[in-house]
Amino acid sequence: MKPYKVIISGGGTGGHLYPALAIAEEFKSRHNTADILFVGALGRIEMVKVPKAGYRIIGLWIDGIQRSLSLRNLMFPIKLILSLLKSIAILLKFKPDVVVGTGGFASGPILFMASLFNIPTLIQEQNSYPGITNKLLSKTVKTIAVAYHGLERFFPKEKLNQTGNPIRKSIAEDKLNSADAKAFFDQISSKLTLVVLGGSLGSSSINQLIAANLQTFEKKGLQLIWQCGSLYYDQYKNFQNDRIKIIPFVAEMDQLYAAADIIISRSGAATLSELCCVALPALLVPSPNVAENHQYHNAMALANKAAALVITEKYLDQNFEEVLNQLLDPIKQEEMSKNLKELAQPKATSQIVDLIEALL
Repeated sequence: MKPYKVIISGGGTGGHLYPALAIAEEFKSRHNTADILFVGALGRIEMVKVPKAGYRIIGLWIDGIQRSLSLRNLMFPIKLILSLLKSIAILLKFKPDVVVGTGGFASGPILFMASLFNIPTLIQEQNSYPGITNKLLSKTVKTIAVAYHGLERFFPKEKLNQTGNPIRKSIAEDKLNSADAKAFFDQISSKLTLVVLGGSLGSSSINQLIAANLQTFEKKGLQLIWQCGSLYYDQYKNFQNDRIKIIPFVAEMDQLYAAADIIISRSGAATLSELCCVALPALLVPSPNVAENHQYHNAMALANKAAALVITEKYLDQNFEEVLNQLLDPIKQEEMSKNLKELAQPKATSQIVDLIEALL
């Protein structure tokens, strides 16, 4: 039998990219001769991270629609037409057996054209409130894998499969030793470690919050691993000392979670699924700068089950110290960890690849 040929498309941010890589890893572990091709957006995170993970990628000249008037919006129809034409060329040349999308504008053209060509298609929606690309694609794709209940409000009910979000195997298995992981980041194994995650691109508001509260963290006996984002590294790197490790981007997320005792983080869906698996007490600060405010909906889905604490950016300054004290309360930590474990779906990646195999 000839090897399967699979196209996986998704990116723009780590929240769409890392689920795509997790699916590729699981598919490859089952079908080691499979030929997997990624399709992404030129100039975005996937164009660097996918080749580093050992896969080929082709970039489309595509961009999302901006919420304000801009020249980029005027260019959108041209980019879309050219991306649709390039998608046709990719499909005709590569001849995939199945095309998988994990969201983000990069996945729109290739999934749409694959559906028109009657190639089996699957989309995976990470969020409790879907983005516009997956909403549009849901009308034409064959199968939809979702992480949250209640998405029949947005997608055809008969196509839905509740799987959870794909998680990289090393994180789902959570086998690393805490003391070794702390040593990996030059931390003291006996000290409580706060990990700060601003998303793959970094967060200006979270970085400002952390910088303003360094003395508070010191008084409370915390050491920090602060992932500030490559855009902000030069601005904050001088805060680094023997108890504060500042990193632009962390590739070794399994090590990072193993080193963490508590977390302050954005609430992208992929990150929250990982937090559920590793059951780490977290304070979530949803980004207000995302489509349909989905990070807020994601965060509240955990908060409503007493699995995380949430502060919106508007109330960060006035509420932070009070909520930090809750995060440091051992009883509260135990409650959150227990509730996170109940929400964890460590077999999500495997179930999604089962769905892909069913299409094949």
